[in-house]
Amino acid sequence: MSKADQVYNYVSNKVFYLSQSGSKQSANLAKLRRGLGKTPGASPEIWEVTLADLPGDLAGYDGDPSYAEWAIHVALTLFAAHQQGKAETVNASGVLFGGAVSQLIDPDRSNEDGIKRRFDAALTSDGLNEFAHHARGLVQLMRARDVKMDYPLFARNIYDYQFVESKDRVRLRWGESYYRIDSQSETDQEGAQNE
Repeated sequence: MSKADQVYNYVSNKVFYLSQSGSKQSANLAKLRRGLGKTPGASPEIWEVTLADLPGDLAGYDGDPSYAEWAIHVALTLFAAHQQGKAETVNASGVLFGGAVSQLIDPDRSNEDGIKRRFDAALTSDGLNEFAHHARGLVQLMRARDVKMDYPLFARNIYDYQFVESKDRVRLRWGESYYRIDSQSETDQEGAQNE
C-alpha cells in the first residue's frame, strides 16, 4: 500500500471516529481546532488524535514532521473547524476540494470572482502553511453554507501536493472538480492513479 493510501485510510478512520457523538470526540475536535495554523509539532494536546496508531513508515522520526504527518495534521484540523457546531458529519465521500469550493458560488454568480480568487490563492501557495491558511478561509465558508467535502481524499491530495512531481496533478484534479469535469467518481480516479 502506498503512503498516500495509508494517509487516506488513517484519516478515514479518524474522521469516522470524530464524526460520532460523544464527549471524547467533542473534546478532541476542540483540541484539533486549537491546532489550526500551527505546525504538527506545536500542539502536543492533539497528538493523541493525529499520531496515535500512525503507521511507522508515515512518521518523521527526526523531529521534523513527515509529509504524511503534515497532510494528516492539516486535514484533521480543517475537518475539526468545518465540523464545529454540526451534528451531522461534514465528510462527504467523493467530493474533492475544488468541487466543494465550487458549491460556494451563489446561483446568480455574484460572488464567483471572490471565491475564485480565494481558490486560486490556495492552489498557488508557496508552501503548505500558506495553503492551509487559504484553505481555512474556504472551509469556514463551507461550514457556513453547509457544504461537505471528502476529508480522507483531501488528506491524500495534500500529501501528494507536497511533491514537485505530483503538485500540478493535484491542482489540476481540484480545478477539474471545481469546474465539474467528472468522467467517473473521484474515489475511483484516485484508486486508478495509485495502482
